[in-house]
Amino acid sequence: MLEKVAWMNLLFDFYGQLLTNRQKVFMDLYYAQDFSLGEIAEEYQVTRQAVYDTLKRAEQTLSHYEDKLGLVAKYNSELDKLSAVAALLDESGAVDRDSKVRQARKIIDGILNM
Repeated sequence: MLEKVAWMNLLFDFYGQLLTNRQKVFMDLYYAQDFSLGEIAEEYQVTRQAVYDTLKRAEQTLSHYEDKLGLVAKYNSELDKLSAVAALLDESGAVDRDSKVRQARKIIDGILNM
């Protein structure tokens, strides 16, 4: 379940603005704030089934955008490349000897920790 939560949060970060307002709110409450279906239903005075249906439609929409645009896949690929560059810098030992290399490593760390 944790993998799905992380995946949905990542998709939401990239494509969330393309959802309806209700879908955005329900996705945020359910995936980011860990509300239950019942809690969301009570808060918005709808049925649990309505919350479930809204979330499922939002999930399908986010997955559809990723299938078509592939922004998350590209993002992950770029992070992998940066990790490889960081590892090469570390292996070379130049990080300890050269201040410019040390600065480059610090920039890479900042990007990887976003």
